[in-house]
Amino acid sequence: MNDKLNKFIGLLYEKLRLFLSISFGIFLFILFFQPFPLGYFDYNNRLLFVAGFGAIIFLFLFIVRIALPWMVQKNINTDTITYIPPSLSGFIMLALSSVSFAFYLRYVGLAPVSFYIMAKIILICMAPAVNVWLYDKFKDLKLQIEMLILEKKIIQKQIEKYEDDNLNKTIEFISDNNTENLSLLVAEVVFIKSADNYVEIVYKEGENFKKKLVRNTLKNTELQIKPYSNFIRCHRICIVNLHYIEKLISNYGNNLITIRGYNEQIPVSRQYLLKLKEAL
Repeated sequence: MNDKLNKFIGLLYEKLRLFLSISFGIFLFILFFQPFPLGYFDYNNRLLFVAGFGAIIFLFLFIVRIALPWMVQKNINTDTITYIPPSLSGFIMLALSSVSFAFYLRYVGLAPVSFYIMAKIILICMAPAVNVWLYDKFKDLKLQIEMLILEKKIIQKQIEKYEDDNLNKTIEFISDNNTENLSLLVAEVVFIKSADNYVEIVYKEGENFKKKLVRNTLKNTELQIKPYSNFIRCHRICIVNLHYIEKLISNYGNNLITIRGYNEQIPVSRQYLLKLKEAL
């Protein structure tokens, strides 16, 4: 019982500022724009009378948005507050507040309630329902954004784990005569460059960069490393490991890649530029 009461108090505290803001807005609107005849009161009594409209709105906001859902939740014995569908709660608020405004205006304000006055009452009473609906939409969007951010973080962690696992796999570069094979981890290969009838493999061993010539074509080598997503072709003579790219720069129409810790810059042809930008 105490747990349910605490939830009720927590919900009231959460919505109190919203309800007070809407009620105060109705009070100010009626006070300054005077959509209803208020000439029957002096200034002080007029303030009290107009405050009654704000109090009516606050009362029905409390009933429809807090008390009624809490009573439903209490009767069906669930652990969460059951919310009334927005369209239904909006209609209930509009109907109750409109009728209450009409009776309050007629029997407390002693003002005639014509069709024109009733139309203005309905329009004014629509404002709280619309404000609450917008508040709910904003809250739902905020929750969706938070869920998407959380989902993005989870996916990023999965991608990072996949990349780490991928970097620890071994590639065996096979020469066309099977005499100059070279086995390296994906994380060790920096880039591969065509060198006539050979491919020059630049790899990192500790803190040092080393080169190794393997007799093969760049096309065949590209087929060997195709299962590993870390590698991307940037030029007709060069394949680079995305893990080592520091930045992509443009120099007088020429596009170049800089490698972390390596002095040589690698050319990028226009044919592969867009794909490289997407990968980075």
